[in-house]
Amino acid sequence: MEDEAPLLPTTESAVVGGVSDYRGRPVCRGSSGGWRSALFVVAVEIAGSFANFGVAANLITYLTGPLGYSNAAAAAAVNAWSGTASLMPLLGAFLADACLGRYRSIILAGALYVLGYGLLTLSATLPRSSLGLFYVSLYLIALAQGADKPCGLAFAADQFDAEHPKERASRGSLFNWWYFCMATGISVAVSVVGYIQENVGWGVGFGVPCAVVSCAFVVFLLGTPTYRLPAPPAAGGAHGRGHHSQSSPFVRLTRGIFPLPKGEDGDAEAKEEARAEAKCVLRLLPIWASSLACGVVYAQIMTLFNKQGRTLDRRLINMELPPAALQALGPLSILLFVPLYDRALVPALRRATGNPSGLSMLQRVGTGMATSLAAVSVAALVEGRRLATAREHGLVDDPGATVPMSWAWLVPQYAMLGLADVLAVVGLQELFYDQMPHGLRSLGLALYLSIMGIGGFISSLLISLIDTLTASTGDSWFTDNLNRAHLDYFYWLLAGLSAAELVLFFAFSRSYVYNSKNYLSKTLVSM
Repeated sequence: MEDEAPLLPTTESAVVGGVSDYRGRPVCRGSSGGWRSALFVVAVEIAGSFANFGVAANLITYLTGPLGYSNAAAAAAVNAWSGTASLMPLLGAFLADACLGRYRSIILAGALYVLGYGLLTLSATLPRSSLGLFYVSLYLIALAQGADKPCGLAFAADQFDAEHPKERASRGSLFNWWYFCMATGISVAVSVVGYIQENVGWGVGFGVPCAVVSCAFVVFLLGTPTYRLPAPPAAGGAHGRGHHSQSSPFVRLTRGIFPLPKGEDGDAEAKEEARAEAKCVLRLLPIWASSLACGVVYAQIMTLFNKQGRTLDRRLINMELPPAALQALGPLSILLFVPLYDRALVPALRRATGNPSGLSMLQRVGTGMATSLAAVSVAALVEGRRLATAREHGLVDDPGATVPMSWAWLVPQYAMLGLADVLAVVGLQELFYDQMPHGLRSLGLALYLSIMGIGGFISSLLISLIDTLTASTGDSWFTDNLNRAHLDYFYWLLAGLSAAELVLFFAFSRSYVYNSKNYLSKTLVSM
């Protein structure tokens, strides 16, 4: 046996099973995948987050300023757009898992990003551009996110071999550090781009995100030779698994949920595999439904939190912070909490719980939901104090006045939502990737993203309905004069919804059974 040892392939030269390069050729572990390939994908996703938040963070200011929208109309428009952008991944996931594949979907997204941000820059630069061009560009960006968001993280995770212990551990860390990188892009965007938009010009402010996504698209393409893509199926059925494993995952899912009559849907093994895949998806739907209130709370960051900050004293040393820059407080808290969680808290929890991940995925999500509830409650208390301060200084009828109250009062609500993101959002990402069948993981991440999308639509609906009802009896909760508005009442309403959501989530979580075949930590830890 000792004489034969040199003939065995080394770890670095070993061929990785089930994957190929972009030309369909087998790949070696040492020359493909891993962090090297994942970082090319991370680069384009950082740029996407930078560009998205560079526009979205201050979009309500653009709508209420140059475009002349009211507060309620602008908040509803932003929520509708962000909601659409978060729901489009459902379509993108279908196309990626059914025909395009994740790699081609990201290429399509890159092209749409460049087109969408380019047209948005034109709409703000040309003196007589139409409102239609503005909205076409926004929804092209939403379409690009639909192709990108369900595939970016999934494609990065695909670069790690789940059967290889070291790569499996790296894939587990990817979910934490992925969000860290996204937060980096967001922090820079809301601080720098927001300042450019309000002090240099909206055309330049929209042009910077366009330039960034264009460069990142090129970087992603440069990584093509190193990527691991699904190996093309062999003739007659790869690895002896037959035709069923090669069919569209959506076809298998449909057959699992709605089985064909006996004798019309293939062999027993194929039917059992389809049923197992359908169960994986259906088990996640109650968790998905009980997470929607988190999406409603999250929608306020780019709308009402922004308008709230605009009324406060935003001086910092010898400069005044733009309102959108305050949104950097959330991502900055993520930059602080991700390494703290990954390097300090997880090892401590691992020793306490025996779970290699520290907390189970559902425990992590539940803790994040509780933090989100606390954050919106704090926001309600701070807004109540802001209104009281405006009354004390006789500013109720002066909507343009700066309320003598420091912007630092907003730090706790932003920081707590940042912590909620580290816990709940990253936990949901990992849950909806890990617990889905392999061929439906883009759909899993799209379902996670749709939580934010539907949350945005629910927020838009609530704001429009409450604005109509309260305006008919006096000042609207969202009147343009925020010193007469009642954002605090709205925040308390969201706190009530979050509390009800948390109760439902705990109930569903207690009965959830992990798909141990996919569970990254290979443990079963219940709520």
